[in-house]
Amino acid sequence: MSNHSLVVTSRNALLPGSDHLQPATITVNIDTGKITDIRTVYAERSPGGETTFIDAGEKFVLPGLVNAHVHLNEPAAVAGGITTIVDMPLNSIPPTTTLRNLEIKRQSAQGQCWADIGFLGGVIPGNQADLKLLVAAGVKGFKCFLIESGVEEFPFVSEHDLHAHMKELQDQSTVLLFHAELESDSCSVQIHEKHDPTAYQTFLSSRSRGLGVNAISLITALQEKYNSLRCHIVHLSASSALPIIRAARSRELNLTVETCFHYLCLSADDIPHGQPEFKCCPPIRSDSNRDALWEALIDGTIDCVVSDHSLCVAELKNFEEGNIMTAWGGINSLGFGLGLLWTEGRKRGISFCQIIRWTSEETAKHAGLSSSKGRLSVGYDGDLVIWDPTAEFKNKFSAYEGMVLNGVVQQTVLRGHVAYDRTQNGFDGLTPTGKLL
Repeated sequence: MSNHSLVVTSRNALLPGSDHLQPATITVNIDTGKITDIRTVYAERSPGGETTFIDAGEKFVLPGLVNAHVHLNEPAAVAGGITTIVDMPLNSIPPTTTLRNLEIKRQSAQGQCWADIGFLGGVIPGNQADLKLLVAAGVKGFKCFLIESGVEEFPFVSEHDLHAHMKELQDQSTVLLFHAELESDSCSVQIHEKHDPTAYQTFLSSRSRGLGVNAISLITALQEKYNSLRCHIVHLSASSALPIIRAARSRELNLTVETCFHYLCLSADDIPHGQPEFKCCPPIRSDSNRDALWEALIDGTIDCVVSDHSLCVAELKNFEEGNIMTAWGGINSLGFGLGLLWTEGRKRGISFCQIIRWTSEETAKHAGLSSSKGRLSVGYDGDLVIWDPTAEFKNKFSAYEGMVLNGVVQQTVLRGHVAYDRTQNGFDGLTPTGKLL
C-alpha cells in the first residue's frame, strides 16, 4: 500500500461538534479512502511527497451529502455535493422486491456510479418471505405505499399486509419507510373532471392533508405493537400530521421523519397554471404549511431533508398541454439541494451547520451509514465538498427554473478521489469511482 494522500485545506471547514466554520487541513489516504488526519489550521502550502494538494482558501469544506431518498433509472450525480445516494425500490424496473431483482439492479449499476450507492428493498403484498434475504444482502431498509404508487409493479399494502411484513422485520436491524398517504371512507383522492386540469389548485385539492393524517395515524398505531422496528415517514408534506408525530415521540415510539427541498422552498400559492414540473405526491402546499414544516425541522420533529428526486422522459410530464392531473409526479432537484436550503434557510436564520446536519449527518444515520459517512472525522470516508457560498446560479429546467440560488459546488471528493470539478468542466478527465454499499 502506498502513502499517496489527498490533502485539502481551508479557512472555513465544518467539523463535527462545532457550530461554526473553522480553519482545517484534512488528509485522506487515497488507497483506503479514509480520513487519516485533521488539523485545525490552514496550511499555506503543500506538505510535499506523494500528496495531491487542494487549497480551498475561503471556500467552505463540508462533509459529502447523503441523499437518502432518490429514484434513479441509472445511478449518477455528484455535481450537487452528494457523495452517497440511497436508491428507492421503484420506478426503475425491476422493482427491488426480491433478492434476484436486487442483483439485477446492482449488476446494471456496476461501473456507472459517480457516488456511492445503497439500495432500499420494497414491501408489496405477498413478498414477506423475501424480506430477510434482502436484509442479509445489505439493503438499507424497505419502502411501502399505503396508496396507489402509480406503477403496476409496485402495489400498495393494506393494514392486513403490514402485520405480516412488520412481524417478519421486527427482529431485524432495518427500517420500514412509508409513503404516508391513506384513503378512507371520509377522505380519498378526488378527481374533479369539471375542474381545470392545468390549474395547480385542481391537483392540490385532489390530495388533501387528511390522506397524510390517516396514514400516520395508522403507522403510529401499528408501532404500538411493533415498536422494535423503526418506522420512517418519507417526504412529509402535510403539516396537519405534525401533532400526531409529536404525540408518537412523546410515547417514545420508534419513528423518524423526513421532508424534502421542494416542500421547504416552494409554495402552492406561487405555482402558475399549466406547469406540470411542480407536480409531486404528496403535493407542495401553502406558505403557512411550509412555515410549519420549517418550524418542525428546527425543533427536531422532522429529522432530515432529502430530495425525492424523480425524473421521467419529457413526454410523461405533459409540458405541451400543461395537464397537471395526468402528468408524471416527480421533481428534479438532485444537483442543487444545498443551494436551495442555503438560499431559503438564510431568510429564516438557519445556520450552515444545521443544513449539513439535516442533509448529511442525520441522513447517514437514517441510512445506517453513520459509522463511515456524514461527517469529517478521522476514520470516516474521505467524502468532501468544496463549496463557494458567494457564487450564484440559476437552474435551467425544473420547478426551480428562474430562481437565483446562492452557493455553488466547486469540487466533490469521494473517498479521496475527485469525482466532480467545476473548474475542469465538471467531469472532464474523470471516471466513476462510486461503489455499491
